[in-house]
Amino acid sequence: MLLLTTRFPGLAAIAAAAFLAATALTANAELSVTRGSQTSATTATVSTSSMHDWRYTLRPGETLPQVSQRLLSSGYDAIQLAHYNGIDDPNNSIPGQSISIPVNWLDKRPEPAMALAVSGPVHYVDGASGRRQALTPHTMLHAGDEIVTQTGFTVIQLADGSLVRLGRDSHLIFNRLTRFGKTGMVDTRMRLDRGELDADVEVLIEDGSRFEVDTPSAVAAVRGTAFRLQVRPSVTELQVTEGTVAFGPAGRTVNIPAGFSGTTGQGTQSPVDIRRLPTAPQPSNPLPETAHQLPQELSWPEIAGADRYQVDIFNADTGQWLSREQTTQPALAFNHLDNGRYDIRLAAVDARGMPGMPYKQTFDVAQQAKTATLEKPAADAKLDDEMPSFSWSYNGNNEVARVEIARSSDFSDLIATSEWAPDSNAIPTRPLNPGQYYWRVVTEAGGTSIATSEPRKLMINGTLPPARIINVNYVDSQVRIFWQRIEAADKYQLQLSEDPSFNNIIKEADVADTTAALRLIPGRRYFVRLKALSDGPIAGRWGPGRELFVN
Repeated sequence: MLLLTTRFPGLAAIAAAAFLAATALTANAELSVTRGSQTSATTATVSTSSMHDWRYTLRPGETLPQVSQRLLSSGYDAIQLAHYNGIDDPNNSIPGQSISIPVNWLDKRPEPAMALAVSGPVHYVDGASGRRQALTPHTMLHAGDEIVTQTGFTVIQLADGSLVRLGRDSHLIFNRLTRFGKTGMVDTRMRLDRGELDADVEVLIEDGSRFEVDTPSAVAAVRGTAFRLQVRPSVTELQVTEGTVAFGPAGRTVNIPAGFSGTTGQGTQSPVDIRRLPTAPQPSNPLPETAHQLPQELSWPEIAGADRYQVDIFNADTGQWLSREQTTQPALAFNHLDNGRYDIRLAAVDARGMPGMPYKQTFDVAQQAKTATLEKPAADAKLDDEMPSFSWSYNGNNEVARVEIARSSDFSDLIATSEWAPDSNAIPTRPLNPGQYYWRVVTEAGGTSIATSEPRKLMINGTLPPARIINVNYVDSQVRIFWQRIEAADKYQLQLSEDPSFNNIIKEADVADTTAALRLIPGRRYFVRLKALSDGPIAGRWGPGRELFVN
């Protein structure tokens, strides 16, 4: 037997050993074993029909020619299929009749996988070109492609809907991604050279389907299950949380049922060391179905033999692996989550670092932002500082905020803002010119909920900058002048003088635009200047004068 290293107390040891021994024999009788990278190729001892044939039941009115056209690859036809099944007339079929189809006769089509979600730095290597590039969501992955994670995570969806989550510092190679025509069967084979893989595998159809993961020291053959696989130098570890996995060195696999782990490679006492996984934590007060505020705390009774506890958080809609945290205490606070739906997996971790059976829960976060209370500056404050400090107090939890500053009370023309931050004070991102402004605080919770405070009026003391003439055009006796726009100006005052000191003003006017036309007497010299005006208490300054002359 391969299970001598399993330890069970008392009479339970006899029953458990008998059960595991039976599953070990079953593994060699039912599941195929792929070639390991460091061991010779072997296959389990099975009958030819269960290993190579797929059983298909004819539907009412269905004939062998129809089945052949729909399911078989080119080179095989109804006559060959009838002969294989001992049927004299291919057109004479009986509804409900079961026929055998060799798996290698079926139409095989490459079926790419897809990157469902990516967090952090993850790259993939194109198997055809060898080009290395960043992996992004919706990237299609084909046989021969490789995925290399660094500090990031990725979730891969296979053609049959199975999900493969790849952890940090992992290297995965897709050896085969095949669908057998319209049968629904798939043949998925991959190699995990290092790192961690977490899989939820759809139940496989009949005897022709395969889902196998090869590592440098083991192979895992799956028929629909949930499991975790870790590969370290010379050692492969497996934890099965649902279903059964045939696991071990090629040719010496044993069935590992849910609730047990398997370890193979250097340092193991037998081809596969099998141990019972730590039980799943059972929180006394689960998280609410919908959390309207954070943090939320999850606590549970301590698990005997647990060295620490591990929680994984996934986006329930995309499958994205968001984070992994560990704690030595039987409690954990969930904080800083955006609004959305989350899957959590909580497991006890033993002294060897092996995570146990998971407690699973799905919950929604639906935080509502609350309006902040403005503190400083006070309403209608007059300040000399062009970079004033703004402060407020929060009325909600887990919120961030920013200050918005505008010329108008409807904030249709934002002048400046602060950065989004959880702080309760900020300065604008740019200096404020003298003039009148409105300011408010916008709070955000959960990434989607927004609340806006009432606005306050603010005056920045000082003078408007001088208005400078930038161009002069002459047309006959008419002169058109252009000047720069002053941001806080509501209009401009124009003065025309016959002397450069502007002691003798011959024309003065207020202009709303930044251009004006003057008709001058030819042969005489004039001087013009402008000053920005504000409807508020901010004074303007005269810009430099400009000489005008019409021949």
